[in-house]
Amino acid sequence: MKTTIDIHDELLARAKRHARRRGRSLRSVVEEGLRDVLAGGASPEPYRLPDLSIGDPTDADPLEAFSWQDLSEIIHEHPEDGEA
Repeated sequence: MKTTIDIHDELLARAKRHARRRGRSLRSVVEEGLRDVLAGGASPEPYRLPDLSIGDPTDADPLEAFSWQDLSEIIHEHPEDGEA
């Protein structure tokens, strides 16, 4: 069946390059993509960042005693040994 669809220029160019590199027609690439989407294969589980926290979350925040100004000065101070 023939149909007309409007595809963003860059996406169409990428699809054509993909098809050409694999020796396939644009039609077969588009059909494969539609099959994947309709089968649910194109929507993997969203990536979740691993929890790399350190320390005990119930401990007091060690930075809480400092003001924003204090923290800014600590972050931006230069080491005494001459390194920048």
